[in-house]
Amino acid sequence: MLVKEIMTKEVITVHPEASIRELAELLITNRISGVPVVDAAGELRGIVSEGDLLRKEAAPDAPDELCILGAVIYYNGLAEYRDAFRKFAALTAEQIMTEKVMTVKGDDEVGTVAKLMLNKHIKRLPVVDDTGHLVGIVSRADIVKMFL
Repeated sequence: MLVKEIMTKEVITVHPEASIRELAELLITNRISGVPVVDAAGELRGIVSEGDLLRKEAAPDAPDELCILGAVIYYNGLAEYRDAFRKFAALTAEQIMTEKVMTVKGDDEVGTVAKLMLNKHIKRLPVVDDTGHLVGIVSRADIVKMFL
């Protein structure tokens, strides 16, 4: 079976300027755990998940460091700290979204996508066409529905 046969085609999206409050309302009202961020042309720019919004409420942990002769050397987690701090200070979807989004195509096999979702601990994957425009979204629930 192909992704295009099970994906949700009517995708709820937000624009990069959407506020954190708008994001939270959208997720709660529609009972979804993430929402793609698209520009005016419909091109996928990123995705905002409940996890991203949770990071807004939790102060980032300081990165691991080592002091040698008075110099501070960050040996683990500096990039993660910067990303967590960016999300902590965010005011808009563009500022809090995850930019490096894994995507799939409509012609991908569901089994392959399910394996990817399991291995990478992903709950939803945007489905894009060859030009990078969002055409759907496939979630774990969409795959589970196949068993009905």
